[in-house]
Amino acid sequence: MKYQDAINYLYNQLPAFERQGASGYKPGLGNAIALDDWTGNPHRAYRCIHIAGTNGKGSVANLLAATLQASGYRVGLFTSPHLVDFRERIRVNGKMIDKRSVSHFVERWLKSDQSCEPSFFELTTALAFEYFKKQKVDFAVIEVGLGGRLDSSNIITPILSVITNISIDHTQFLGNTLAEIASEKAGIIKPRVPVVIGEAYKSEVRDVFERTASECHSPIVVAQDSPLVTNASHNADGTLLLTTGNYGNITCQLSGDYQVKNANTVLHAIAMLRKIGIIIKEKAVKQAFAHVCQYTGFMARWMVVGKEPTVIFDAGHNAGAWEIQSKQLANLKCDKLHIVLGFSADKDIDTVLGMMPKDAIYYFTQAQSSRSMKAQDLQALATKHGLEGETYSKVTLAYKAALKAAKPSDAVFVGGSFYVLGDLFKKLK
Repeated sequence: MKYQDAINYLYNQLPAFERQGASGYKPGLGNAIALDDWTGNPHRAYRCIHIAGTNGKGSVANLLAATLQASGYRVGLFTSPHLVDFRERIRVNGKMIDKRSVSHFVERWLKSDQSCEPSFFELTTALAFEYFKKQKVDFAVIEVGLGGRLDSSNIITPILSVITNISIDHTQFLGNTLAEIASEKAGIIKPRVPVVIGEAYKSEVRDVFERTASECHSPIVVAQDSPLVTNASHNADGTLLLTTGNYGNITCQLSGDYQVKNANTVLHAIAMLRKIGIIIKEKAVKQAFAHVCQYTGFMARWMVVGKEPTVIFDAGHNAGAWEIQSKQLANLKCDKLHIVLGFSADKDIDTVLGMMPKDAIYYFTQAQSSRSMKAQDLQALATKHGLEGETYSKVTLAYKAALKAAKPSDAVFVGGSFYVLGDLFKKLK
């Protein structure tokens, strides 16, 4: 089977949440267990770290994977969604899975006599787990796709579980309250497996995590209770300078203000890994934070790609992410801010728009995804919040218009959705 034929099957023949929304989501572990048995339970061949949360789980996953790589381990990394290439989801020491491994796996699946009908994510998860075994990884850092309890990745028994934070998102699947969403995320907590919680400011969220950990006899640490990052500022090159209690000053390549909380979560996770016997040296931590994008291929988190004008890409896509991101945008040092903006229609867009800078020039657009809100509808909703701008049928048109209008002393921001950035990255290579 050719690689493109395999990709066409994965994208077009299987239910896919990222393409279809709710109709492409298959909750439950039945298919995941069947696929795991078919592939020979490969995740048992290596040690796993499982990461869930509403926001920040991608950053935490990449920082942890980079730290383990810098420590000399062979590390698998499974994340979603991808921006340009499907193979971004499955990496070993930063290198994407090869095309032949993808096509061979899909070909074997199509020729098998298995009766289950998996979703895109279920089959992709099985592919990742098997590939990591074949690549003889020491560790696999596994990011939850959606939720936790019923996510197809939740068949693993990790050595550490991490839950970054909880905010309102994917309510059609996870519940309408923070407590309900926390219960779904807490589903990754396993008996006697330690768990690190990044943030649990709300008592109803903390209660869920502490109760679940107690029932599972799992050691639990809430990172916010004892900050290991004691101060944060920006270096001259825009990177974060983190003052820490146990590693001194650390430079973090991920420069978004929200990365301070993610870094604190990661440092607590590293402390827990060291406590259970994983060798991680101080030098490796500093190298990993300073060069995480080179180690893992991570992209699109407050990613500064241009100067004069300053150009920033960021994939924050829900209210929880924008609560911090909007403040950093408002504090940007520039004469005028140009914002290229598009969203998936199932997000709480009204709340996000209420946080956006009102003195910016907007370029409302839509990704080439069936889940995207139409640019005209986004403009109409934004107008109610006092946000002014024109509409563009394609992300590339909006981006070119923003660059053309921006002066060297201005800034251009592109975001709102992974799919907006994905469309742009495909053109920019």
